[in-house]
Amino acid sequence: MWLLIVGGALYLYFFKREFIQAELQGALSTSMVVGSIIYILLGSFRAFTLVPATFLLLVGLPFFPPLWLLLITMTAVLVSSSICYFFAEALHMDEFFERKHPRQIRKLKDLLQRYQLPIIIGWSFMMFLPTDLICYVCGTLRINFTKFIVGVIIGEGSVYAIYIYAADYFLRG
Repeated sequence: MWLLIVGGALYLYFFKREFIQAELQGALSTSMVVGSIIYILLGSFRAFTLVPATFLLLVGLPFFPPLWLLLITMTAVLVSSSICYFFAEALHMDEFFERKHPRQIRKLKDLLQRYQLPIIIGWSFMMFLPTDLICYVCGTLRINFTKFIVGVIIGEGSVYAIYIYAADYFLRG
């Protein structure tokens, strides 16, 4: 069943693109604000599920213009990263990660004590590394919040800008 749905969606996208774009534009022109609010809410509370923000970004690609998508994605990233940072101990995520990956967490904490901003930027940029993990670790170590959030914005903002504009270039030609 899923293969039929995916196959049908791909057919419509590649062979009936103008029709799909016209329909999407019509839907977006009436509810861009509502769609943006829903996107930001989903992105903000995604931190509780540990689901990567990239999935939500991929869903948003056909519905929002590139710059707007980057802005609302970064808004959601700011909120979700702040949630991870401030509620790390309350949610006991530090215990979860330390129990699951004790050696890696100890090494990450040692590195963060010495090279805070470069580690946060690099970790946030590498999409195969879970950004929520660095947020929780920074929260439990009480790394300066401004330094932490600037690092996340630079790292994730850069990689999401690349994703969004590359996808826009390839998908919309």
